[in-house]
Amino acid sequence: MAEFNKDDYLNDLPDADAAAQSPASGDAAAASAGAAGESAKAAPAGEEPAQAPKADAPAGDGDQGDDTLTPLGKAKKEAADYLEALQRERAEFINFRNRASKEQERFRQHGIIDVLTALLPALDDIDRIREHGELNDSMSAVAAKIDKAFAKFGVEKFGEKGEDFDPTRHDAILHKPDASAEKETVDTVVEAGYRIGDRVIRAARVVVASPQN
Repeated sequence: MAEFNKDDYLNDLPDADAAAQSPASGDAAAASAGAAGESAKAAPAGEEPAQAPKADAPAGDGDQGDDTLTPLGKAKKEAADYLEALQRERAEFINFRNRASKEQERFRQHGIIDVLTALLPALDDIDRIREHGELNDSMSAVAAKIDKAFAKFGVEKFGEKGEDFDPTRHDAILHKPDASAEKETVDTVVEAGYRIGDRVIRAARVVVASPQN
């Protein structure tokens, strides 16, 4: 029987690190092979991926325009188009002319109102002098010319004693009870009113006689 040698026995034992790595390597290889098999099943060799169907190109509308019209028909259609355009332009011109006329009249009235407003104090003084009978012939002629000039531009003076009181035309500075009055009337005109058409430039300042309750 051979003699037991401890060193030879230890040298013949397998390496522990190599033994630990060997099973892991085998498992990884098996997993890789399994994945390859699954890929082969999912996508068989030689088969191309499916592609989405292409959208069909839109079909043409097939309009041919006015090619089917005869020369006379084309001429009539062109004449009708020109007539329609002419009528449209004429309507637009009429509307523009009307707007311009209204704007011109509005500017004209503004100019008259500005002049009248500036002359109101002088006109009030002339009325007071005329009321007291102190207006001589020369001043009377001047006052008459002023009244005539304003009448030419549509300016109307209003406010007379005895007329019905109208709050839209009269500015009552005082209400005086009157036993004989049946309704509110103008008793005294302190300052005359002026208007152009229906537009009141200045309301007449008046003393109103009111019925007694």
